[in-house]
Amino acid sequence: MASMNSSVTDFILAGLTDLLGLQIPLFFLFLCIYVITILGNLGLITLIGLNSHLHTPMYFFLLNLSLIDFCYSSTITPKMLMSFVSKKNIVSHAGCMTQLFFFCFFVISESFILSAMAYDRYVAICKPLLYTVTMSPQVCLLLLLGVYVMGFLGAMAHTGSVASLTYCANNLVDHFMCDIFPLLEISCNSTYLNELVVFIFVAIDIGVPIVTIFISYALILFSILHIHSTEGRSKAFSTCSSHLIVVSLFFGSGAFVYLKPPSILPLDQGKVSSLFYTIVVPMLNPLIYSLRNKDVKFALRKTLSRKTFS
Repeated sequence: MASMNSSVTDFILAGLTDLLGLQIPLFFLFLCIYVITILGNLGLITLIGLNSHLHTPMYFFLLNLSLIDFCYSSTITPKMLMSFVSKKNIVSHAGCMTQLFFFCFFVISESFILSAMAYDRYVAICKPLLYTVTMSPQVCLLLLLGVYVMGFLGAMAHTGSVASLTYCANNLVDHFMCDIFPLLEISCNSTYLNELVVFIFVAIDIGVPIVTIFISYALILFSILHIHSTEGRSKAFSTCSSHLIVVSLFFGSGAFVYLKPPSILPLDQGKVSSLFYTIVVPMLNPLIYSLRNKDVKFALRKTLSRKTFS
């Protein structure tokens, strides 16, 4: 994928900080976060797979969200951990473009799977009698296919746009990963068109899911207000609360980085926001869904008791 007229064959990732005293504590902090992320997401995938009462559309999408988070975090964190313990964190041009591709693929897929989950909650609460027909296995698979196709198209557009640039002398990427804006900054071409590509695709890949989620929840809220029993209302709210928390964390930090021109957002601040949605959010998602969800807690108890007695 390396640009033919680029004199740079590899990049140096600056990492999170150049303060020597912070390197080892940060290495262990992010190693712990990574281990929790891997265990949490693989645990949720296993739990949903083993318990037949969780084989519903909601948990089908949740399983895929955990799969995306697992892959997504594994695309970013191991390379980042290296920057804390090696003098120079070098990545080849092809390696950098590969990381950028998978990062874009998983982050875009996550935004669309969150919108598919919002649509699922809308059907469950607003059209409960039609739920099994509307969210049939075929529909769920088509929605999932749409999620991954959008992820692939967005990743191809961003990676193609960045890979076409020329890099002359400067190969120091001021970030802990190969991200779009830090790579645009060090190119010796004009990046006006590339920035335009970023804003158009980010507007689609964040805008469409946000509009879908907003409309779904507006209709859900309208429906909940018409439920007369307090118990019914609280049950409806509780099925949505975990998803709303995850959506707020993910889109809040993501939009902060990409929908502001780079001149307004200093990269260090951008690094902190990127850190949040690339490393912290994939760790929090399985925790939020496990701690706030009766079905998941019940499945966990059932699985553990099965293991104890076997």
